[in-house]
Amino acid sequence: MPIVRVEMLQGRSVEQKRELAQVYTRELARICGCSEASVTVVIDDIPKHNWASGGQLMADKFPEKK
Repeated sequence: MPIVRVEMLQGRSVEQKRELAQVYTRELARICGCSEASVTVVIDDIPKHNWASGGQLMADKFPEKK
């Protein structure tokens, strides 16, 4: 039962997440030789204020456009 965890900043649409889940599922099943039904994809949306890189919060690095 392969599990794929995707952590990314919030802001992607449901359509984008749907496509991501479909592609990961299809390709993981193909490469690993398992059924698509056995693949689980978990998508964690992380707010920009909860993610830092290089000591800087993403909220500061990429502020919301007004």
